[in-house]
Amino acid sequence: MNKRTIVAAFVLLSLAGCKPSGGGQKPAHRYSTMTLVRRPVELSESYTASIRGRQDIDIYPQVAGTIVRLCVREGQRVRKGELLFVIDQAPYRAALRTATANVHAAEAQVETARLDYESKRTLLREEVISEYELATARNALAAAEAAAEQARAQEADARNSLSYTEVKSPSDGTVGTLPFRVGALVGPSMSRPLTTVSDNAAMCVYFSMTENRLRSLVRSYGTPEEAIERMPPVALVLGDGTAYEATGRIETISGVVSEQTGTVQVRAVFPNEKRLLWSGGSGNVVIVRTEADALVVPQSATTELQDKVFVYKAEDGKAVAAEIAVERLSDGRTYIVRSGLEAGDRIITEGVGLLRDGMLIETKEEAQ
Repeated sequence: MNKRTIVAAFVLLSLAGCKPSGGGQKPAHRYSTMTLVRRPVELSESYTASIRGRQDIDIYPQVAGTIVRLCVREGQRVRKGELLFVIDQAPYRAALRTATANVHAAEAQVETARLDYESKRTLLREEVISEYELATARNALAAAEAAAEQARAQEADARNSLSYTEVKSPSDGTVGTLPFRVGALVGPSMSRPLTTVSDNAAMCVYFSMTENRLRSLVRSYGTPEEAIERMPPVALVLGDGTAYEATGRIETISGVVSEQTGTVQVRAVFPNEKRLLWSGGSGNVVIVRTEADALVVPQSATTELQDKVFVYKAEDGKAVAAEIAVERLSDGRTYIVRSGLEAGDRIITEGVGLLRDGMLIETKEEAQ
């Protein structure tokens, strides 16, 4: 006899423990009953979620230097291209002037080499010089042109370095903390960003769903793409327990199942016009769905024993125990029956803790 058989026998013995021995005993209490019918049920599922801005961009300097001007405040809304910081420009202006002078000198060298080359071509036609001297002049011109190109590249690099001294916002968003102030020495290799610009006009809310639940959800719509398009709006409950005023929509469903958790990451997007959501926050995403053909029983009509859920059916004046598989609803009062009962079954809805399998009962007339 295996372990499952032993447990099942124990449960049945427990349910039948107080079964009356005399078939003629009159029951002392009349029990309320209900006949099960299938009906539509609205279900809600809650998932722990983390909140992130549409994009959170860490701002790092691209050149080294001392901050000479701080142009924004923490929490300030900024537009793309708006100035955030100014790094000391003096050494970069000097480097640009040097690079520009080098370009002028290189261009002059090109002109000199070109004049020499043209002169050599004329002398060669008059057979005054050899082909070798003309080739040498041609190579000197090519070298001068290459040096000029290199000088122009250095000038462009110096100009870019100067422009990088003005640190600008790469997108619309909100400025985060400002750990570095005027006078601080900063550079590209620093580990901590100057600040973070968060685009929080719309917030991304990330949560995880089990593979089986997601498969069931997608199957009801057809494909993941159709599920994303046709799923109803989702709600968000904030960390303090209050419901966020705006609804969101599922935007993406990851195609990868986590090996560690067996879940798939889902992203919903919520509008944030009033700036009530902050990047880094947390909450719970609530997904509401409708099951069109469900059997629902009140929790008060069930009893639990050895992690199993039972109801009592009223059959031929007796209480008959039936094990059922259920799914809890968010209202805390009812279950959806997944197996163990059928539409038309009549179950006892009160006093189930006093019943035993096979007990004689009388039932009240069902309320309509």
